[in-house]
Amino acid sequence: MHQRIELKVCMDCEKCKRNVLKSVAKFSGVDQVSADLEKHTVVVVGDVDPVYVVKSIRKTGKIVKIVTVGPPKKPDPPTPTEPVKIAYPHPTCEPINIPYLHPVCTDVYPRYVVYEQPYPCETGGCVIQ
Repeated sequence: MHQRIELKVCMDCEKCKRNVLKSVAKFSGVDQVSADLEKHTVVVVGDVDPVYVVKSIRKTGKIVKIVTVGPPKKPDPPTPTEPVKIAYPHPTCEPINIPYLHPVCTDVYPRYVVYEQPYPCETGGCVIQ
């Protein structure tokens, strides 16, 4: 049976945490293991017996207490987002100047002027002149 086991484990350092994680991760059927040093908790998710997990952690010399055993938390369903609304140009044509990256090029090359056409358009978009 797939379940979530939360344990209270006395851990003081990263080495303690690493030893506890190694002792739990060796079981077949363990899907996820996480440990929190600040809260002194270990969470095991998978198809594994809580008694075997506790025995394995106790072999590392740590004091263990079972907090909860139950079904794993289901991930929250994604919230639906609103569709993106595209603002189409106004029916009147207004010129849009496209600046060059280099100001030296403006003397040599002509500037482009783009006229936006109203949507829908027979040509399908903007006209560059």
